[in-house]
Amino acid sequence: MRLYNKLKRLRKYLLFFCDFIIWNFSFYFSFAINRNCFSLKGYEPEFLKSLAILNVCFSFIFILFRLYDKIWRYADIEDFFYVGLATVLANFAFCAASLAFDIHLGIRTFVLMAILSTFVMFMFRLVYRIDRMIERRNFPNKAKRRMLVVGAGEAALLMLSEFSKSPDNNYVPVCLVDDDNEKIGRRIAGLKVVGTTSEIPYVCEKYDIEVILFAIAVLPVNEKKRILDICARTNLEVKIVPNIYNLVASSKPVTAEIRQVEVEDLLGREPIIFDPEKYGDYICNKIVMVTGGGGSIGSELCRQVAKLSPKNIIILDIYENNAYEIQQELVREYGDSLNFEVQIASIRDKAKLEKIFEEKNIDVIFHAAAHKHVPLMEYNPEEAVKNNVFGTLNVVSLADKYNVKTFVLISTDKAVNPTNIMGATKRICEMIVQSMNKLSKTKFVAVRFGNVLGSNGSVIPLFKEQIKNGGPVTVTHPEIIRYFMTIPEAISLVLTAGGFAKGGEIFVLDMGEPVKIKDLAENLIRLSGLVPNKDIKIEYTGLRPGEKLFEELLMGEEGMKKTKSKKIYIGSSIEFDQDEFNEQLRLLYDYSQTNDKAMIEKTLAKMVPTFNHKQNAD
Repeated sequence: MRLYNKLKRLRKYLLFFCDFIIWNFSFYFSFAINRNCFSLKGYEPEFLKSLAILNVCFSFIFILFRLYDKIWRYADIEDFFYVGLATVLANFAFCAASLAFDIHLGIRTFVLMAILSTFVMFMFRLVYRIDRMIERRNFPNKAKRRMLVVGAGEAALLMLSEFSKSPDNNYVPVCLVDDDNEKIGRRIAGLKVVGTTSEIPYVCEKYDIEVILFAIAVLPVNEKKRILDICARTNLEVKIVPNIYNLVASSKPVTAEIRQVEVEDLLGREPIIFDPEKYGDYICNKIVMVTGGGGSIGSELCRQVAKLSPKNIIILDIYENNAYEIQQELVREYGDSLNFEVQIASIRDKAKLEKIFEEKNIDVIFHAAAHKHVPLMEYNPEEAVKNNVFGTLNVVSLADKYNVKTFVLISTDKAVNPTNIMGATKRICEMIVQSMNKLSKTKFVAVRFGNVLGSNGSVIPLFKEQIKNGGPVTVTHPEIIRYFMTIPEAISLVLTAGGFAKGGEIFVLDMGEPVKIKDLAENLIRLSGLVPNKDIKIEYTGLRPGEKLFEELLMGEEGMKKTKSKKIYIGSSIEFDQDEFNEQLRLLYDYSQTNDKAMIEKTLAKMVPTFNHKQNAD
């Protein structure tokens, strides 16, 4: 082993020595052929003088081209091109130098020398490259899983190259499929393109495939969903390659970037992307507060706001662990180049909030702090009211008092015709924002969206954990459906809404078609390489308290108005009696302080006429 490591360190010198032998042998052979005699007797002075010039020319050119800095087991066509170019130039230099020193070897010697040296140089490196490939292909792979690669483009080539370089990986690529008919039947990195994506189930059965790698880096999302749905029908595990630009930019090994298929890949619609050039001016060089800044939505808001050159970010959260995590992440990412601070405080504590507002001269507030867990709030309605309603009222009133320019409330589709306490409290938050907007110079708006994938309390992490543990996967009802969006999409909506804000709007995202939770669970099981209700059982547990079969994004009276974005709409304001609303708020406050659950529910029903509270919705 020590000898091997020592030879490895001397690799470039050994390669130079081999090249030295090759070009010296090539010259001797060419010299001898030109003279029809392999004996050098009588030609020693001429041969040795020429040999010295040859070695100087070839050594100089080959070192100049840095041929010994390359790792030839990973050589590609560009590397071989440079070998050919260096060899041709070295031969040309040798010919010119020989003539300059008045050495006339004959044109046939130079031509033979050029052909022979170039050919042997190529073959030497090619044989070494092929030998390494064969060595890797013959590496014991009894434990390796047979892999089908979907896609025969740049991402697939990059992955196949990485697999060939890493004999200790867990997969052995067998074949490829691609929808480009011109590629079918041809080979990429030694593997054959055997069919189209519609033939994936047949190909998997024919070639005894155990895992599928989706390796198409750029594809319309509806087409991506179509192919992934086909993959799901095979009941094989499906892996996916991220964006090819991320692969190139990543400092990690390429194979380390392969990931499980996520629900985001199955949404089947184009993602919402925030355009900072159009809508980011209201954040640039401004002081921005994010309440609930340590939560899943709040922390992503902090990340995205940090990219828009704010003057300062105030991260406000009552839970210090979450706040600490986003603080450390921003420190690692930006160091001293980003001004931000963490305030540990509850939105219920108006005195603490007022002190912060007095000191900070805040320009923009993103209000993400809330209790949002539906079943828990059913059993703790007084806490939902204290935090969601009166915590929001505290922040709203202080935003007005201290002349904040823009206030964006994070709301939910559960506020529409609510059937649970949490949804009713969020609807009241929207009403507070809209009523305050009529009285204030601050632009108050709300942003309403559906379930956020990967957020705290989301069903997807629960499903993944249940699958990981062998099941069962629990679904409340076989017909329950939900709208879904990704965390980046949610933040894009929030940031864009702030840029659109004129005051009083409720912004709604076009979230495409709702997804049946049962189908979602089945697809996640299939894409994990398992069979629903065979390997992993799906259990229906019944609707939870306050839960309904489907969510709505708009109430009937709100209607739908277009915005500059094709994916974002505005719900019209619903008028209500302000004096009556204020009186009911006072009553609700009193009942929450005495923890009177029955009166809290009755007051919520009066304040939100569409509130149809069901302890177990049908």
